[in-house]
Amino acid sequence: MRTLNQIIRLISLLLIAFPLVISCNEKKGERNLEKEHSELKENLNDSIYGYHIDSVQCIKETIKQNQSLSDILAPYRISYKTIHEIAMASKTVYDVKKLATKKQYEIICSKDSIPKAKCFIYHPNQVDYIVYKFDDSVSVSKRKFEVSRVTKTTSGKINSSLYKTLIDSGNSPKLAIELSEIYAWQIDFFGIQKGDNYKIIFDELYVDDEFIGVGEIKAAYFDHMGSGYYAFLHEQDSITEYFDETGNSLRKAFLKAPLSYRRISSKFSRNRLHPILKRRMPHLGVDYAASQGTPVYSIGDGKVIKAKYTGAAGNYVKIKHNSVYTTGYLHLWKFGKGIRPGSYVKQGQLIGYVGSTGRSTGPHLDFRIWKNGQAIDPLTLKPPSAKPIEEEYKISYFKNMEEYKNELSKIDVSPI
Repeated sequence: MRTLNQIIRLISLLLIAFPLVISCNEKKGERNLEKEHSELKENLNDSIYGYHIDSVQCIKETIKQNQSLSDILAPYRISYKTIHEIAMASKTVYDVKKLATKKQYEIICSKDSIPKAKCFIYHPNQVDYIVYKFDDSVSVSKRKFEVSRVTKTTSGKINSSLYKTLIDSGNSPKLAIELSEIYAWQIDFFGIQKGDNYKIIFDELYVDDEFIGVGEIKAAYFDHMGSGYYAFLHEQDSITEYFDETGNSLRKAFLKAPLSYRRISSKFSRNRLHPILKRRMPHLGVDYAASQGTPVYSIGDGKVIKAKYTGAAGNYVKIKHNSVYTTGYLHLWKFGKGIRPGSYVKQGQLIGYVGSTGRSTGPHLDFRIWKNGQAIDPLTLKPPSAKPIEEEYKISYFKNMEEYKNELSKIDVSPI
């Protein structure tokens, strides 16, 4: 048996050694955390996408026309088996079939005489990037660069067009598109007059000090033919919209559908097999199956710009709602009373009846929507709520509105 003195000496040694064990474990844990942190943090001076910069090289390229992932990786000693594994692993994150021409990518590879790829990074846009790693095991992750926002102001007096005025003052043309959408129901931007003027408070977006585009317009004022229109951005019920100085929405709601229908017989498609021509071609609308003579209504206020028989489309009505949205109603049996080019219609007004005129296999309405001149899927259009500021949001809204209104008043408008 150990003596009392031996036991005391043993306990003393343990007490001395125990803090050292804890300290070593803590340092080991710290090192692991630091390593993990360095792998997550991109573009450090000594690492790139988690690889030490001295041990790899980074090759930057753009996707060429009809180029596949196999075309890109095979020259870098990646087997077709591994490429197949990457494609399978990527389906739920970012399918490699979506790689698009002229988009940027990077390959991280060894510094051997014949480099071997370790990682492929694809940039679908300036903010997101997809990391495909396959040096040890295959993994795919979607990440984002940190985006910084800088609030800017701009103003101008129009001599010819809003677009040209913004460009001449050094702004992105996207601001013209954004403004036309904000004021779509108040101002016809095809009818802008010389002397109209604007003031805008907006965000510019940057990644690593590089300008990548325009963010949200926070507030704006537009003087059109002597009438002033305010717009203030605000979120209520998880929907972000623009409201005026009295708290009313600047937008109006569309009807969800232009008729009562039995079913949707054909959806929007860029590559549909045509039921008559038997070849694949775009179908840029939604077909609503309905009985002959079913009433068809305009989904919103607007001006009729077409109402006539037009070959394959049959009897066709086209309505311009504002400078952003236009709708089309095809294969009508006949037009509603008073529906002719130049006439104005109200939301819910009868404009025609379901038929099967033109190139058609049976009674239906082919309904189409154009946004800024481009056809969009009517089923994906999210109609604005058109509700005014609700009671629970009024205090915060009017407080922010007054602050922005005060800022707008300080912006000078001078001709470019």
